[in-house]
Amino acid sequence: MVETENKMGTMSIFRLTVTMSVPAMISMMVQALYNVVDSYFVAQISENALTAVSLVFPIQTLLIAAAAGTAVGINSLVSRRLGEKKQEEADSAATHGIILGVFNWIIFALMGLFFSRMFFQGFTQNQQIVEMGTQYMSIVCIISLGVFISINIEKTLQATGNMIYPMLSQLIGAVTNIILDPIFIFGYLGVPKMGVAGAAIATVIGQNVAMLFDIYIIFAKNHNVKISFKNFKFNSKIVKNIYAVGFPSIIMQSISSVMVVGMNLILISFTETAVALFGIYFKLQSFVFMPVFGLTQGVMPIMGYNFGAHKKDRLVSTVKIGSIIAVVIMVLGMAAFWILPKQLLLIFNASETMLEIGIPALKTISLCFVPAALGIMFSTVFQAVGNGLNSLMISVLRQLVVLLPIAYFLSGFGLSAVWYAFPIAEIASLSASIFLYSRLYNKTLKNL
Repeated sequence: MVETENKMGTMSIFRLTVTMSVPAMISMMVQALYNVVDSYFVAQISENALTAVSLVFPIQTLLIAAAAGTAVGINSLVSRRLGEKKQEEADSAATHGIILGVFNWIIFALMGLFFSRMFFQGFTQNQQIVEMGTQYMSIVCIISLGVFISINIEKTLQATGNMIYPMLSQLIGAVTNIILDPIFIFGYLGVPKMGVAGAAIATVIGQNVAMLFDIYIIFAKNHNVKISFKNFKFNSKIVKNIYAVGFPSIIMQSISSVMVVGMNLILISFTETAVALFGIYFKLQSFVFMPVFGLTQGVMPIMGYNFGAHKKDRLVSTVKIGSIIAVVIMVLGMAAFWILPKQLLLIFNASETMLEIGIPALKTISLCFVPAALGIMFSTVFQAVGNGLNSLMISVLRQLVVLLPIAYFLSGFGLSAVWYAFPIAEIASLSASIFLYSRLYNKTLKNL
């Protein structure tokens, strides 16, 4: 325990940031590769298949929001308690994470079982899209236990400074998924051809393989926290502390799901191709945003630990270094969207119509990348110090208060104008983030 604590409390911030972030960034890049490969194979079926999967995206976002939001709360609490030298509370928080994961899974299993078809019928009368989408959504929701358990264990390990096992877990899940995708979608190696349903089956198998790996690691290896159900007592105070950060994070990420639904409703009024394009954009931008999210996985426990240990200078240095790295990543991503938009779209078998609307769309939306980098880093600070409400406020501002109303307004000027809502929303939310961070610094951080 002492060695791990010294690592987050004494190692140079730049070196610490790199060593803790690079494994997470690698695993997140593999996740991004999976996202692209998954959609690539689905796009080979038909544009309707790609549209169906794109329409499921907000539901998957909602599922990940519940899983990742809970896990962020666990990560923040465990790292802070370790910094405060409260080992038993750190262990208990990690153990509660498993229980909360099972509870969240039950909710989404019921959603997939009873509401999948209703969801799709609310968007389109195209029966092929409805049938394919219903199959995909049902499978990824009903068999989603792997997501909820594995991400909670991964975030628990990351809170201790262990980034290698979480990286391996995500690699195992993503690689399994990538390998199985063509087998189940197109029917290779004696497996029946299952189309979109096959893509969903490959997804949940990958998730559950990762979960089994995580369970083995957390119980068979020695770590700075211990999950144990012996004499376990459910503690509402610990759950409250987890969700003090976790619930705002869940709402924050769920808002993204609401935003995608709202954008799909705006875009489908132009053409179903625009919905498919929006889905492709999210797959492509994951190559840019996923490394930044991997970076935040590395810096959040550093921030949380040093906040708990009252080491202001180390916390602030982490914010600065993390912000610089995030901006560099986003600048490179924006350059790719401007230089290679056609080539990126052709990965997904884009039609001439999609190329016509997609090339200017990618260039316009990518203008939001740099302000988004800073906004993401400020949100990470808020979560790390236990102030998830600030992150929630920024997310609401960005995606509901600004983005959707602006997008709806701009839709009156044509489809190409809609995309400008993204950079406008990011600039507005970044301004608010800077204000809230300044207030947090003056009221709390500078007095550590």
